[in-house]
Amino acid sequence: MDREQEDMQFLGFFGIFKESYKIIISCKKIFSQLTLTLILPLAFIFLAFQEISSLMCNDIIDTEIEKDFARPDSKRYTNLSNTLSSERIKYVLFMYAYFIMVCILSLLLTAAIVYTIATIYIGQEVTFKKVMSVVPKVWLRLMTTFVYMLLAVMVYLILYLWVLIISLKVLRSNTFVAFLNVFLVIYVMGFVYMTVIWQLASVISVLESVDGIKAMTKSIGLIKGNRLVAVLISFMFDILFVFIQFSFYSYVVDGGLLEAWKRFGFGVLCFLMLLTLFLFGLVIQTILYLVCKSYHHENIDKGDLSNHLESYLGDYVPLIGKEAQLEEYRV
Repeated sequence: MDREQEDMQFLGFFGIFKESYKIIISCKKIFSQLTLTLILPLAFIFLAFQEISSLMCNDIIDTEIEKDFARPDSKRYTNLSNTLSSERIKYVLFMYAYFIMVCILSLLLTAAIVYTIATIYIGQEVTFKKVMSVVPKVWLRLMTTFVYMLLAVMVYLILYLWVLIISLKVLRSNTFVAFLNVFLVIYVMGFVYMTVIWQLASVISVLESVDGIKAMTKSIGLIKGNRLVAVLISFMFDILFVFIQFSFYSYVVDGGLLEAWKRFGFGVLCFLMLLTLFLFGLVIQTILYLVCKSYHHENIDKGDLSNHLESYLGDYVPLIGKEAQLEEYRV
C-alpha cells in the first residue's frame, strides 16, 4: 500500500473499491492461496447447502404426503412416521453442521485477510505459511466478538417480532399493512447497520487488543462520519449475495427444465461470483477500517501495529497500553 494513512480519509465509495482492487492485484499470490484454501471451501459449502437442503426438504415433503394417505393404524403409517422423524432429525443435524462449518471458515477467513492487509500496510513480507500460523490464534478473539454480535442480533429480532405482535393487536388490518411495509424497511436498515458494526468490530478484534462488546463499541464510534459509505457498501454486498443465492437456486437447484450443461454453467458462474464477493468484501472492510481511523485522525503507529502482529507468531499475550492502542494525532 503506497497511500499514506492521512490520505485514506479522502477515499470515498469508489475510492475504497479501487484501493482494494489495487491491493489484490499487487499481491496476487497470497490472495490466490487464501482463495483456494479458505474462500473456495466456504463458497462451495454455501452453494452445496442449497442443493442438499432442497433434496432433504423434498424427501420430508414426499414422506409427509405418503403418510397422509396411509391408514393411521397400519404398519406403513408407523414406518412412514419413523422415517419422517429420522429425516427431520437428519435435517436439523445438517443445519447445525452447516452453521458450525460456515462460522469456523468465515472467522478463519476474516482473520487471514485482515492480518494479510495489515502486514502489507506496515510494509512487511507476507507469506501463506505465516498467515496460516497466525489465523488459529486470532480466531478465538473473533469468535468472542461474533458471539456478542449474534446475541445482539437475536435481541434485535426479538424486539422486532414483539413490536409486530403488539401492532397487529392494536392496529386495524389496512393500517397494519402500511405500518408493516415501513417497519420492514426500518428493520432491514437496522440489520444492515448492525452488519457494518460487526464487520468493523471483526477487523478491530484482529488489529487491536479489544474484542467482544469493547470492539463493537469502538466500531460504532469509528463508523461516525463514514456511516453512509459503510452502509452503502454493506447493503450492496448483501444484495449481491442474495442475488447469487437466488440465481443459483433458480437456475441450478430448481432448474430441472434447463439442459444439464446450462445448469452446470450457471453453477460455475455463481461459484466464481461468490468467490469474488467474499474476497473483495473482506478486503474492503479492512480498508474501510483504515479509512475510518484516518477520518478520526487516529494515527496507526506502524511500529506498534508490527509488534501487535508479530505477537501472534509467538505465545499470544494480549497487548495492553501503548503497544495496542492507536495514538491520536491532529491535522
